[in-house]
Amino acid sequence: MDITIHSSFLPHDDPDAALAFYRDVLGFEVRNDVGYEGMRWITVGPVGQPGTSIVLHPPAADPGVTDDERRVIAEMMAKGTYGGIILATRDLDGTFEKLQAGDTEVVQEPTEQPYGVRDFAVRDPAGNMVRVQEVR
Repeated sequence: MDITIHSSFLPHDDPDAALAFYRDVLGFEVRNDVGYEGMRWITVGPVGQPGTSIVLHPPAADPGVTDDERRVIAEMMAKGTYGGIILATRDLDGTFEKLQAGDTEVVQEPTEQPYGVRDFAVRDPAGNMVRVQEVR
């Protein structure tokens, strides 16, 4: 089989803040920005990797989600337990310094993990956990 990861989804509750983080802080390019009934879906991805994208989406846009589920989703996002992603870089310390200078919420500074990776963790504006691992 020839299967790749094309898109991954992360929720946002403020499209402008999400765009500022993923575009301006991380340096991702904007591939699509679609509005519908007051909501926005923003597709971003790393420059030079057109086949890999993150779709930043309204968390409860699915018509099958109940009001109670929307409330739970909002609570989980506020705690940072609803969505997350792992990114990778060859310059972990430089990337961390750039994110820290961008007033990003730091969850964990660069650390050698017992499971064999060196990484750090931050939260995006919606509370999603963003871990960045060092490529060795």
